[in-house]
Amino acid sequence: MKVVVCVKQVKALGDEVEFTDDELDVDPDFLEPALNEWDSYATEEAVRIKERLPEGETEVVVVSVGDEEAEDAMRRCLAMGADRGIRVEGLAERDPISTARALAEVVRGESPDLVLCGVQSSDAVQGATGTALAELLGLPRVAVVKKLEWSGSGPATVHRELEGGLVDVVEVETPALLTIQSGINEPRYATLRAIKQAEQQEIDVREASGDGAPAYRVRRMFVPTKGEGAEMLGQEPADVARRIKELVEERLR
Repeated sequence: MKVVVCVKQVKALGDEVEFTDDELDVDPDFLEPALNEWDSYATEEAVRIKERLPEGETEVVVVSVGDEEAEDAMRRCLAMGADRGIRVEGLAERDPISTARALAEVVRGESPDLVLCGVQSSDAVQGATGTALAELLGLPRVAVVKKLEWSGSGPATVHRELEGGLVDVVEVETPALLTIQSGINEPRYATLRAIKQAEQQEIDVREASGDGAPAYRVRRMFVPTKGEGAEMLGQEPADVARRIKELVEERLR
């Protein structure tokens, strides 16, 4: 039985920020690389599935798209208990759809029983890669999963988070793709021994092929100018409605 976890090394933004000269990206000097938070929960969940089943029955494979720097995040996953790592390099565009295309070929080749992704990445915050990957793989998918009950075969029972604190309990046939929400578990701290072993482990490197046209392109990055602040429209509904009407008419002139 095999569980594939798609992970990403993100670049966390500090208190200060400056952009590159072409205004298309953040200056790397103001970024700190790290394993995406949601992907750490997905990795932990995969390792817990492995630990619940008989020893040697389950393999956890982490897959990431990125350059050699991305291996730091992958090795953290290996130290947590993942068995293998595959890195896909050479992708020209890093938008969610292009990333999903690059992941799909590798994930399909692994023939997984379950695919786990983080709900979103902390840098892009789009939540689209997992959904796009499920479509490309032709797998059923459940998003924003807060609890997973699965025996390693057959259907899985998942609790997914809805708006307003509601929870939807659904049953999904496997193979399936789940996007994991934070709070489903508490990601473990790897031991020093596990970290050292992960540093020595070889990561399989594949070349991205046929990434296609990008889903979007960055036109410009900038810090927005501060406005004059909020305007309080009053308390009486009639006064509020009247002022909204005036503001709309001003914008339409």
